[in-house]
Amino acid sequence: MTIAVLAMLAAVSLLPVLLTPIPAMVDYPNHLARMYILSQSGTPDANPHYEVAWAFYPNLGMDLLVPQMARLISVESATRLFLLLSQLLIVSGAMLLEWVRKGRIQLAGFAALAFLYCLPFSWGFVNFEFGLGLALWGIAVYLMLAEGPWPLRFAANLIFVAALYVAHFFSLGIYGATLGLFELSRIRQRQVAYPVAAARLGALALPALALFAIMHVTAGSVGSEGTSWFLGFKPVWPLRIMNGYNLTIAAATGLALTIALLLAARRGALRLDTAGIWLAVGFTLLYFVIPSKLFGTSFVDLRVIPAAALILPAFCSLSLPNRAWRMAALAGISGIILLNLAVVLSVWLPYRADYASIIASFQKIDRGSRILVGSTDDNGDPPFADLTSYPMYYAPTLAVHYAGAFVPNLFTEVGKQPVRPHEAVRKISIPYGGPVPSGLLAAIATGQAPADIPPFVRTWYQDFDYLYVLGSPAANPLPDRLEVLETSARFVLYRIRRKS
Repeated sequence: MTIAVLAMLAAVSLLPVLLTPIPAMVDYPNHLARMYILSQSGTPDANPHYEVAWAFYPNLGMDLLVPQMARLISVESATRLFLLLSQLLIVSGAMLLEWVRKGRIQLAGFAALAFLYCLPFSWGFVNFEFGLGLALWGIAVYLMLAEGPWPLRFAANLIFVAALYVAHFFSLGIYGATLGLFELSRIRQRQVAYPVAAARLGALALPALALFAIMHVTAGSVGSEGTSWFLGFKPVWPLRIMNGYNLTIAAATGLALTIALLLAARRGALRLDTAGIWLAVGFTLLYFVIPSKLFGTSFVDLRVIPAAALILPAFCSLSLPNRAWRMAALAGISGIILLNLAVVLSVWLPYRADYASIIASFQKIDRGSRILVGSTDDNGDPPFADLTSYPMYYAPTLAVHYAGAFVPNLFTEVGKQPVRPHEAVRKISIPYGGPVPSGLLAAIATGQAPADIPPFVRTWYQDFDYLYVLGSPAANPLPDRLEVLETSARFVLYRIRRKS
């Protein structure tokens, strides 16, 4: 019965991706816009404001695969297929890892479905999701070959390290940390001698070191500069990780799951093996010591949580006393999965109309224009009070395809994306910036701006042709500068009037 319930939950969990042409994930429209640029590069439909510049750096999973798939199907379908493939890799990889370790599937499938729409995934960290799925498969294959001939194990490790480096750098780190901790636990259990363990750890690290050397020689990079610790969020994220749209539901489901696991462990029903203890301690330390922002990548520490949740079930056992307890546990985890899934569907399905509305508004924009994106939010940061509005933040970037436009918020960060703005617009590009607060735009236009305003918006009323203001429609802040072209529930489109 457990396998039947798992299969049903897995099928239902894929419905959001199957039912929505553009999933309502924060970064997803931005990724989709970049896929259009890559797929149309070198064709008559190529965007005039961007160029494609490949280099030897990671985080290129979808950038390499989606344009190839788009030769057979549409770019929109190919990008959605990549997301679906990432989800399948997550679920199947977690289950394979548990099967290799324990010879049965008991916990991992449910853990994977419970975290399938967790905060990092629902925010659209698609390359990370794809890379983490690959990492799960790589860990499972390595453990499968752990006692086999070393050349075969070395070859498998070489293949997965190369694939993970290309897919996503942090996923490679999860892969290496997991296997490193596993090998260290074997020393503790006296399963291998110190010289053998040192050789195995060296063989694990050698392919990654070789790739880093090649990256250095070829002037590649991992990302941009920028390291920050937001220590105040460290105690909070574990209770907000389960759902990317409703923090109350996330806290309730996360707290319920945590209490259930603690009670099961206290009663001796849930046990971690020796390797699992090493991994649990290692992931905990990693979560607290790793910066929140590393190499210009945000929410790095947050990504450790789903990685641990997908890996640790393979190293623990659950022994419930009778059928009633097993049915209660099955009902509890199914309820958590279905509740989070209901929240996802309640957000994604209405966004079909919102995305269709903004795509329709691109017809009112002159092709090749420059488009600025503003927000009614005071600081332009993620609206944590209402995360359901967050998926709209990068929707205007789709204008790079539908209107051949330049949108400064498109992801074009060196070391991460192979797309660059042309020199003519590079000074007004915002590689990883969100919408500009509309209050700041109004202050600039009326000569009341603070001295430290960013350079890319100092003369926005001259540099850009159109302005999208995201959020609930409000009164025109600059009637003499802005002409309303389109109004929707989530945005207003203005034409910018230039003055001599």
